[in-house]
Formats: sequence, C-alpha cells, structure tokens
Amino acid sequence: MPQSPQQAAPGAATYLVTALAPLFFSTNLIFGRMVVPDVAPFTLAFIRWFSVALALAPFALRERTAVREALSRRALLVVLLGFLGMWICGAMVYLGLRWTTATNAVLITTTSPMFMVVLEAIFLGAAIGLRQVAGSALALAGVAVIVLRGQLSDLIGFSFSPGDLLVLLGAVSWAGYSILYRDEGLRRLPNLSLFCLVAAAGALLLAPFSIAEMLSGAPMPVTRQAWTGIAGIVLISSLLAFSTFQYGIRRIGASTAGVFMYLMPVYGVLLAVFALGEVLHAYHAVGIGLVMAGVVMATLPSRRPPATGAQPSVASPGNVSSSQ
Repeated sequence: MPQSPQQAAPGAATYLVTALAPLFFSTNLIFGRMVVPDVAPFTLAFIRWFSVALALAPFALRERTAVREALSRRALLVVLLGFLGMWICGAMVYLGLRWTTATNAVLITTTSPMFMVVLEAIFLGAAIGLRQVAGSALALAGVAVIVLRGQLSDLIGFSFSPGDLLVLLGAVSWAGYSILYRDEGLRRLPNLSLFCLVAAAGALLLAPFSIAEMLSGAPMPVTRQAWTGIAGIVLISSLLAFSTFQYGIRRIGASTAGVFMYLMPVYGVLLAVFALGEVLHAYHAVGIGLVMAGVVMATLPSRRPPATGAQPSVASPGNVSSSQ
C-alpha cells in the first residue's frame, strides 16, 4: 500500500541499511570480472536484470493498482531509469571491464557521489554544504590511498583508456539514476515494486542487443563458474545492493546516500583480510581511517535547528521522504 506522506525522520536503522549497500555493490566487480570472459556484456546484463524483474514480480503484482497509476504518470521516466541504471551501468560497465583494470574501475566508480552532489545542486537546487564537500573529498582521498596502495604519485601517470571512459559514463549515469529514482511521481510506489518496473525496463532495452550477441556467436554462459558468477550478481550485487541503496535514496536523498559508496574499497579490504587471509598494510589502515572520517563528516546530521519556515534540502540527512 502507498505510504503516508508523513513519516518520522530517518533514524540509525536507515543509515545502517544504506551503509550495507556498498558492501553488496562491491561484489559486482568481483563477480563481473569472473564472468566477463565467458559471457558477452549485453547478454550478462540482460540475464541479470531479467532475473531481478522476475524475482520481484510478486511485489509488483501485489501492488498492481499503484503500479498502473505510476506507469500512467511516469512510464517514460521508468524507461529512462532502466536505460541509465541497467543499460549503461550494466552492459557498458561490463564492456569497460574488458579494457581497464580493477584499480582504475574502483577509482573512477567512486567519483559518482561527487556527480550526485553536483547534479542535485544544478537540477534540484539542493544546497551544497561545506562539511559535505570536505567529507566527500576526505573519503575520496582515503579511497585513493587504498586503491593505489599508498603510492599517490601513481595518479600523475594516470591515463584514460576506452574502458575507463565507459566506467566514467557509468559513474555519471549512476548519479543521474540515483537522483531521478526519487521523483515525486514515483514515490507512492513501494520500493521493491518500483525496482521491478525499472529492472524490467532495463531488460527490455537490453534484449535486442543480447539477441544480436547470440546471433553473432558471442560467448554465452555454459560453465558452472559463469552461472555461479551470474547468481552472485543477481542475488547480491543486484537484489541486495540496489534495494538497500534505493531505500537510502528515498529516505535521505541521493547525495547523502551516495557518500556511503566510498565504503566500497573499505569493505573490499576487510573481506580480503578476514575471508582470504590477506595482510592488512599500513596504507590500508590510513585509507580506511580517512574514508570513515569523511563519511561521518559528510552524513552526520546537523545539530543546528533550521530557520523558521525553512524547507530541508533534498540532500539533508534530516529530510523526510514520502515513501520507503
């Protein structure tokens, strides 16, 4: 059922759920690089989003009245979300992973929160707070320390390959997707039902390109490893990652939720240390400290009460969303 327009301000649970999203997202590059050699990029993205839409179909059917109303008002927006979030951020990024390194991909992907802040300021008039900018810069510096293994001088020789440009396109598209997902005309539709519609739109857009790949003899998933990777992408990198992050977008805004994405390399390091037995180096500790300090700085709610009659900005952690 549609949520009431009046809800309590987001609490600790909202921030905890949003903080889990980058943990799930961080698995996409791992599963993606595992699968990309064996599956053509558009086919991989099609299987991913068709499977997600199929898994979420019961939620959309349960809310079919609200779904019909949303489609009557915002059908083109749903298609645009499918294009940005599933076509570009899906197939184009997988294609880019063939021509770039994981290090470059992580560095470029973590610029997306900055694009969110800029796009919200340009198109929604959201105020850009100094603390948010400083926190984002601090977190990005921490990401660079981790990914470059403390050798920040490597940035001097950084050059863009075609794969890097495709990943950058994905970062910009993800920022646009995150902001548009919070559209007023879609807010009364429950999160999982909306996610089903967007995934279905993305799958429809990807289908012709997937068919073309099949007809051209491109690699198709036939091995157990390929299907294991696809299962991980669908369950963890898609269903869990998108649903938790999109919940955060609706509750605290795209730019604030986006700051948590700086945690992706932090989670990657911790998983490698505790699950794979890798060594925790000093630069890891420095980078993690910078990221955590930056995230706290950028997302900690302000203690200063708003001026009388003032409206909270879109990106404010205290902003009250009209739907979950």
